[in-house]
Amino acid sequence: MGFWEPVRLADVSMKPWCFVNLGGMKLDPGFDIGFKSMAGPSAVGGATQYNSQWHVHWYAYPLIYWMEIVADFLCLESGSIDILYITEIDPLWQDSELTAIINPEAVLFANPLALAACAADCVLATAKLPSDALFWCAGCQGTMYPLNGNVSATIGHVQASRLALARFAYKLHRELVAWGTMGGKGLCGKYLMPVMRKQQYRFQATNPNPQTKGRYACAPIGASTTFMSAGQVYPAIGEDMGYLVWRKRNCCAL
Repeated sequence: MGFWEPVRLADVSMKPWCFVNLGGMKLDPGFDIGFKSMAGPSAVGGATQYNSQWHVHWYAYPLIYWMEIVADFLCLESGSIDILYITEIDPLWQDSELTAIINPEAVLFANPLALAACAADCVLATAKLPSDALFWCAGCQGTMYPLNGNVSATIGHVQASRLALARFAYKLHRELVAWGTMGGKGLCGKYLMPVMRKQQYRFQATNPNPQTKGRYACAPIGASTTFMSAGQVYPAIGEDMGYLVWRKRNCCAL
């Protein structure tokens, strides 16, 4: 059988140590780590381009298990809420040169032809599902590489935050922290997926404005933000994003 399971929460913020899904709580680590310039314009090819830098906090959040919607089902992920990963202490997330250690193939896709192929992924993701064959693309959001939070072509907070979250999910797969759960290979358990299948995940906004209805309330990776960005961000206190991460699961039902 196959089903979509809400298993993770994610904070995506330009403010280091800001836990969006915990009511906007901010921590002071007591040392200078994770702090860098958050956003600003830069000149590329004679044109001004807006850059942004994001941090991600990854929570365990097995919602179906807590709600006991399905009892005694071995396919469900169990556990309690916990913070699994914070990017402020990860040097690979903040430095594009260090990130090359885990994504050396990025140089192969830094060309106009590879980037043009992302337009097709944008259409596919918006109409139905993204193309897993175009693994270097994040659809309408841009390119998956580098696998860090430095978004070099920021259109808006929704677009940039969803791209940073997609890159982070891919990064976990590349580091063998997250595994595959969908398809025939997932019927007997999780399996290694160093090249993430984008069709395995969907992101649903929880903060600052929860999306609860409509076709694009829980959109796949790379879908156009045109249909979901209206009213999602408001100045000063509503520029940090929270998402509920849904994961496709295929397994044998006993």
